[in-house]
Amino acid sequence: MSSRVLVVEDEPAIVELIVVNLEHAGHVALRAANVTEAENHLRGALPDVILLDWMLPGESGFAFLKRLRADKRTRELPIILLTARAGEPDKLAGLEAGADDYLTKPFSTKELMARIKAVLRRRAPQRTADAVAVGGLHLDPNSHRVSASGQVVDLGPTEFRLLHFFMTHPERIYSRSQLLDQVWGDHVHIEERTVDVHIRRLRSALEKSGHDRLIETVRGSGYGLRAE
Repeated sequence: MSSRVLVVEDEPAIVELIVVNLEHAGHVALRAANVTEAENHLRGALPDVILLDWMLPGESGFAFLKRLRADKRTRELPIILLTARAGEPDKLAGLEAGADDYLTKPFSTKELMARIKAVLRRRAPQRTADAVAVGGLHLDPNSHRVSASGQVVDLGPTEFRLLHFFMTHPERIYSRSQLLDQVWGDHVHIEERTVDVHIRRLRSALEKSGHDRLIETVRGSGYGLRAE
């Protein structure tokens, strides 16, 4: 499944190597040579993963990492720190500052792709291509197919993304604003009641198999999925 990866790195040769491999793996690569360029990207749609070089011209990647973790909007972004600093104290400092993973240069591009996949699986499972099954529902992001007790369920793109998010985060209740951020993107400005419309469509599509009962409404709080 395609993910948007922001590469914050000032060495052109490394950037090209990473970008070529990201695009070969089906990801969308965004480039930034310094913190200012990275912040320009972050003003729009947030990426799914940030690859962040420790040593950057101007503000360091390490300092930027700490700022990202202190900001409510970006604190949950998956971030992999890239650095030539291979010492254990540096690695511990990076992880303690909030990096999800730490990769020392030079690194294998295969290992980098594996690390990206692992971080997404932990932090944003709805952005992976892994099939998921909950309570008799089966969803495959690769084929964009959903089945309920063996019956194919026809879903629109938004309902598919909504169900995928619910199935990868079962037994949790999310507010409308949280669902807008996670499913539509925090850069999209639409009415929160839009969520209600798509919840109704999702329930309607699941009604035939009886799986609409899994979509839970908590008055005053939001929506979620029960993993029965």
